[in-house]
Amino acid sequence: MSIEFRAEQALRLWHAVSMALVHDDKPDLTLRQMTILLTVYLEPPPHTVRGLAARLDVTKPVITRALDTMGRLQLLKRRRDETDRRNVIVQRTVEGSLFLEAFADLVCLKARELPR
Repeated sequence: MSIEFRAEQALRLWHAVSMALVHDDKPDLTLRQMTILLTVYLEPPPHTVRGLAARLDVTKPVITRALDTMGRLQLLKRRRDETDRRNVIVQRTVEGSLFLEAFADLVCLKARELPR
């Protein structure tokens, strides 16, 4: 299935979703944090700090800082890889799944509200 948007519609959708996020009581995630979260939930595991850094073309400390915040919010969790203790595995959580489900519902709602 393909959805066609004109540039202005795409920007209006992004704006509407952003405005709704600013006005709700859920935590504000940076664009980088949201990208990491979506990568972990939409791309097949396993996910490691090293792998996410490579995928996003950033340093490992950048990923670690983002994961620190998302860990406090219980959106993702980390654990040591028992087969290679140098690796840190990034895992999904129930809270993260619910957060993204609500986010997806919001995007769908705002897309339906777009003027045609």
